[in-house]
Amino acid sequence: MDWRCSAHHRVIALMIIGMWGIVSPSQGWGLDAARPTPLERHEAVSLADAAVRALQNNLDISLSRHTKESRLTDIIIEQARFDPTVSVNGRYNRTVDPLERPVFGATGNLLNQITVFDQRNHSLTVDASTNLLTGGNIGMNYSPARNSVNQNLADGFLFNPAWTGGLSFTVTQPLLKNAGIAINKTFIKVAQNNAVVEQHIFRDRVLTVIASVEQNYWELVFAKENVKVAGAALKAAEELLATNRIKAKAGVMSVVDVLQAEAAVASRVEQVLIAEKTIRDEEDQLRTILNPGEAELRQTVRLTPVDAPITYLETLSLEEAIETAIEQRPEIVQAKKHIESSELNKQFARNQLLPTLSVQGTMGLSGLGSDYGNSFTRNFSGDFYNYGAGLMFSYPLGNRSAVSTYTKRQLEAKNAEVALASVRHQIILGVREAVRRVQTDFKRIETTRSARILAEKQLHTEQERLRVGLTTTRFVLDFQRDLATAQGNELRAIIDYNKSLSNLARHKATTLDRYHLELS
Repeated sequence: MDWRCSAHHRVIALMIIGMWGIVSPSQGWGLDAARPTPLERHEAVSLADAAVRALQNNLDISLSRHTKESRLTDIIIEQARFDPTVSVNGRYNRTVDPLERPVFGATGNLLNQITVFDQRNHSLTVDASTNLLTGGNIGMNYSPARNSVNQNLADGFLFNPAWTGGLSFTVTQPLLKNAGIAINKTFIKVAQNNAVVEQHIFRDRVLTVIASVEQNYWELVFAKENVKVAGAALKAAEELLATNRIKAKAGVMSVVDVLQAEAAVASRVEQVLIAEKTIRDEEDQLRTILNPGEAELRQTVRLTPVDAPITYLETLSLEEAIETAIEQRPEIVQAKKHIESSELNKQFARNQLLPTLSVQGTMGLSGLGSDYGNSFTRNFSGDFYNYGAGLMFSYPLGNRSAVSTYTKRQLEAKNAEVALASVRHQIILGVREAVRRVQTDFKRIETTRSARILAEKQLHTEQERLRVGLTTTRFVLDFQRDLATAQGNELRAIIDYNKSLSNLARHKATTLDRYHLELS
């Protein structure tokens, strides 16, 4: 498996102007204001780098890769059914029998006592056979042998010892059941389809892992920027507290206003602490997806996202998105391959309904001699031969097993077609929802930006009113809180929009294209 990523990953960084914590690329995205401890190690990470690292180290990806490779071996296993087989068998037999009556050619006409009849046989049998794609079988047998009897009884034999040789060929070809190349390649094609299915299951897991990386990456960006929002709110409360203390000391403001400001500062310190904890949680979550080793996971690593979220509306076409998803989603290919395999299994089951009718032909040569060379020469002289042909027919009465299997395969084929239609419907609905989510989240950016601008103006107005004594600290603190909420809402809308783009790419199965990644 080779993961390749474009060396020049395109990062779009758009400056967002506002009082809240999102800043321009020159100021740095996601820089934590917290002071690092000596044991911390900082590491900048881009979205593309995180995706590649996750794919290289993710355990689910490794498991799926091994499963995919095992499917390739299934193809070889099915092809091996047509590999030739060779067997060699050598034997030595000696038989010593008592004779009580004459044996023609060995003992003469009369026996007046029990005679020992000693036979010795050396034989070698070489068999070779192979299955044919047509469903037939070719077999070859070569069996030279050496036979001898006791010399004092061998007067009636032409050769003692005698060498015999036999060479035979047998061809068997089904005519109905299991006949034909298409039928006999059924399970090879099914194994090939399963390998393709597993390859697309692997691709689906790759897309899922990258989508998970993207979702967690943007959550980390949100946590990094949200702590700035909390820090800005804390700073504003601290400045108000300092101003109130000066005014209270001068006798132009009550102690109650000071206490309200102090309470607000304490509350916002808590919010900063919670926001900083969220950053650590999101860093650990992203590092878990990247799947470092245990030693690396024990270390404290502060991740700094370097990619900025985009805030412009990408060109969207619902019909184009649906067509892209139908064309590229791994589930579609899987469902189509299941239909193809189901159809192959149905055709094979239909063939099994036929009776067995096979034609068989045999041809053989034989030879005899006083030694192996003499026997071998006579074996291939063609003087001694045999041949034959025949038909074999069989059919199980009722054939219930084959009929039931064919019925089952028909139902499986229909289910596979229904499954494809269901997958297409789910993909269409998923893409429609994903497109709506993108459009909605982009509109949220616009509305939350307007709300944040209004909150800034309201706070500024209320601060001026407080300066001239026309309002109280409590109202200023409320407007500060409203501004922080509006800033957080705008940030959340931006992050949700980028997560929605990631979700849409996942539904369209174009995630790999976004990073110029290839599976090879």
